[in-house]
Amino acid sequence: MALIAGPTASGKSDLAVELALELERSGRPAMIINADSAQVYRDLSVLSARPDEVEMRGIEHRLFGAWDGADACSAADWAAAAKREIENAHLAGIVPILVGGTGLYMRTLLEGIAPVPPIDPLVREAVRALPTPEAYAALQKEDRDRAALVRPTDTTRIARALEVVRSTGRPLAHWQERRVGGIGGSIELRPLILLPDREWLYQRCDQRFAQMLDGGAAEEVAALLSRGLSPDLPVMRAIGVREIAGWLKGEWSREEAIARGAQATRRYAKRQYTWFRHQPPDHWPRISTRDKNQTRHFEIIFQG
Repeated sequence: MALIAGPTASGKSDLAVELALELERSGRPAMIINADSAQVYRDLSVLSARPDEVEMRGIEHRLFGAWDGADACSAADWAAAAKREIENAHLAGIVPILVGGTGLYMRTLLEGIAPVPPIDPLVREAVRALPTPEAYAALQKEDRDRAALVRPTDTTRIARALEVVRSTGRPLAHWQERRVGGIGGSIELRPLILLPDREWLYQRCDQRFAQMLDGGAAEEVAALLSRGLSPDLPVMRAIGVREIAGWLKGEWSREEAIARGAQATRRYAKRQYTWFRHQPPDHWPRISTRDKNQTRHFEIIFQG
């Protein structure tokens, strides 16, 4: 299995399609499997920059737009679906190419799932009712190591860590050390991480959000708002949804929505860049997208 990963707007999908076409020319059919947490939702075609039929160039794409926004797709949900796609591809003699920028998805697939027992509903309700600063202060007391790893404003991760330690009596790290179900040890993995020039990346983020707004993103957000979905759902917290929703509701101008959306995209890309630079194994190849030599990229992927 090939894996092409990197920050938002780094050209991963284009390279994946080129790799699939090159494999097919050599007599090895290939398919592309999505590993981006926004592109899994069918409601976010424009905002997630999901590839269209022209961009797919005849290559089969899986797990793109596979979930309705009303159904939260967790890392475990995605990993289970990705396993099935990979197994079916191998049985059919097809090379699966995993592409995306959601590190948690990839880690869950390769390393497995932490066997955290079901959370006590009363504990979860109490934790989720806490204001984020109060929840973070509690986490600093009850799981200091985890608190040091999350941002004080990361509501989701703070609540998760706090509910785990309160419900199970053990910190999240305890369960993560006991991961089960990963496929990393049972497949032949050929990874490639794209790390673009930071200035180029941020320029692309700015350009992309304005282009999305002109290309139908406002209509996507309006459709989501009309469904009355919970604001806590991942699809409603996707980059761009809140920013455009504020404009549609008259809370700020279109120009402000673009500025907010571009800033949120840059922040996310910065976190992705840091994650892919430091978290994957050191032996995973990392290349700059300034290097346009695709033949060399493919040699790196299939070296050895």
